[in-house]
Amino acid sequence: MTMSVLGDEVAAEAKLTFPTGFLWGASTAAFQIEGATADDGRTDSIWDAFCRVPGAVAGGDTGEPAADHYHRFAEDVASLAELGFGAYRFSLSWPRVRPDGGPVNPRGLDFYDRLVDELLGAGVTPWATLYHWDLPQALEEKGGWANRDTAHHFAGFAEAAVERLGDRVPFWSTLNEPWCSAFLGYASGVHAPGRREPAAAAAAVHHLLLAHGLGMAEIRRYAPSAKAGVTLNLYPVRPSDPASAADADAARRIDGLQNRLFLDPVLLGRYPEDLLADLAPFGFDGHVREGDLDLISAPIDTLGINYYRGYEVTAAPSSAAEPAGPEWIGAEDVWFEPDPAAKLTDSGWQVQPEQLADALVRVHREYPAVPLYVTENGAAYPDVADAAGEIADDDRIAFVDGHLRAAHAALAQGVDLRGYFYWSLLDNFEWAEGYSKRFGLVHVDYATQRRTRKRSAHWLSRVATTNTLPPLPGA
Repeated sequence: MTMSVLGDEVAAEAKLTFPTGFLWGASTAAFQIEGATADDGRTDSIWDAFCRVPGAVAGGDTGEPAADHYHRFAEDVASLAELGFGAYRFSLSWPRVRPDGGPVNPRGLDFYDRLVDELLGAGVTPWATLYHWDLPQALEEKGGWANRDTAHHFAGFAEAAVERLGDRVPFWSTLNEPWCSAFLGYASGVHAPGRREPAAAAAAVHHLLLAHGLGMAEIRRYAPSAKAGVTLNLYPVRPSDPASAADADAARRIDGLQNRLFLDPVLLGRYPEDLLADLAPFGFDGHVREGDLDLISAPIDTLGINYYRGYEVTAAPSSAAEPAGPEWIGAEDVWFEPDPAAKLTDSGWQVQPEQLADALVRVHREYPAVPLYVTENGAAYPDVADAAGEIADDDRIAFVDGHLRAAHAALAQGVDLRGYFYWSLLDNFEWAEGYSKRFGLVHVDYATQRRTRKRSAHWLSRVATTNTLPPLPGA
């Protein structure tokens, strides 16, 4: 395997040791696993409403019962502990904690109390994400993230959550992947709330980042000793022809929307000038008020990086290229070129582990120092049980192995990388794909809720408990 930022010094036959104290874990999200969508005072999120739109979600699937984690969390925590994972990254359901965006619901917070206590009792560190895409539907009906007031409602949700749990949760993320919330939810409409309004997407970007800043203030207020930050999905973007000015500009625009539009305000306290020009037709700068960027750029202790793939873009497409979708506002004439040599996951995503190293090294070199964590990395595969009932997902093992070698390569370049969380602990509701894609280390039979650990779970358990990545079999 060749590392694009390092040469070919990390071979598949190498045995690699990670730094002492490296944090190994698995991630989930509330709507994807909890189920219990009407239990104990919970009301609709935008995803509950979106699931009722004909054709919006594959198979007409909904968040009920998902993996029924709301009732089976003790079993899932026990599995984490038995696998030797040191941490569990989960999200809190906003419509469970503050239904309809209104008053605090004690029964909703009680669930997270129980979950956190169960984790601590099992020796697993809780890492709480405040927002993983489940905006209360009542707030969407008031404009959602296109409405500045939603950021202030988020601050109230953060206050309730951190006041209750901050004495026991040492790690917090304000938002998960605001790019998806803004652009897939409000520009392309393939995610909830299903709107195709580019100006609303532009507004949502800023209001989500404002929510991050307001949420950080609440975490500092109620959990001053906690480590806190935000989680971004960062994907390297390359021009098909580096010598082409048109391709270079295509890469600039896509990289700007995917990466710099979020990294720069959080870590540098400003929006990129070129992006302000690109987004001016959508009224972006009209949403930025005095003092906003000071809030958004308040110091963070951690930056979560979610990585799944990279992009190659062009202005002169081949016959295999795909046009940019409506989520790429201001860059609709860009084309995405596939890598014909790349393997594909069951989601049709290219497997490009070396670009995880690129993403990590880029943040390390171009931005102020901040501890980094890979907070999501994983892949969907068919995961069919054999005659003995074992799920021999060797493709997933190879996927994770490659990405961990890339992470280790970034460490060798001086990147302050402190942990890796696989996505996901459990098979779950995979957003617009419903239950058709399986990302979990643990297989879930949705009819019976029976859990079965896949071969990848046992493999990653050995990595986590030894802090060492073994050579690939046969290497």
